[in-house]
Amino acid sequence: MAAEEKQTCYEGGYVQSFQFYLEHSGEHEAVLQWVQNILPGEFKRIGAGKSSLDVLGVGSGGGQLDVQILSLLQSTCPTVPISSDIVEGSAELVDNFKALVAKTANLQKIPFVWHFMKSEEYEKQVKAKGDMKRFDFINMIQMLYHVDDLAETISFYQSLLKENGRLMIVIEAVKGGWDTLWRTYQKELCTDVALVYRSSGDVVDCLKKHGLKYEEHVIPNTFEITECFDPSSKNGECLLNFMTMQDHFHQSFTPEIRAGILDLLRNKCSTEKDGKIFFDSTLSCILVYA
Repeated sequence: MAAEEKQTCYEGGYVQSFQFYLEHSGEHEAVLQWVQNILPGEFKRIGAGKSSLDVLGVGSGGGQLDVQILSLLQSTCPTVPISSDIVEGSAELVDNFKALVAKTANLQKIPFVWHFMKSEEYEKQVKAKGDMKRFDFINMIQMLYHVDDLAETISFYQSLLKENGRLMIVIEAVKGGWDTLWRTYQKELCTDVALVYRSSGDVVDCLKKHGLKYEEHVIPNTFEITECFDPSSKNGECLLNFMTMQDHFHQSFTPEIRAGILDLLRNKCSTEKDGKIFFDSTLSCILVYA
């Protein structure tokens, strides 16, 4: 019961904070551009000779990227039936995802199975049943910060892949802006929603340790954070709230910690151009082989 009561990411106020971040960061657009360039070739290989395709989204949030990925798979393999399982622990985001599916005409033929639970709960449920459904493609986008055991999570989901399947992990790039911020202030930031910070370096270390084959791709992205340095800016405070996973950035830290974070954001995590400050939000996409 205690595990169920533990705060999961993007509940309540965090949902609004997350949506605000997505609107301002261009993160989904950056991932989508990469997906459109790389995944069609992967999908052709995965779908070759298959009579059906099974997809699993883990921690899929409101489904904005999952819907695009499924649409791309559908257009790449137009004659192959597709099914989709979704694992997501936020009730509000599951509702958002279902609403998005309902108004996406080309997805009406795809049957969805909704698993309203955290990824560890899904893992326990599957292992308890002893009947593992396997998948041709599994995507885990920006969700590995919220699992207790990184190595076990990756190993489990990789084991669910069918022959020629791929597990796609999208996570913050090692040595990027996020990595610099959260490694430097890990003690202050890893307190409630995200209890541990992880980047692509941690994932790659796990994959190497377990001898899993993978390929890694960099997804460049930046977004403007100039308003973060204006104490009167509500947009700036909303961004800072999300970037530090706090309800109220200006009230959550001592003046010294606030000043240190802002200095780090400006001078170590960002670049300045034409008087505007752009945060380095480079991502890594890691494709793990079956």
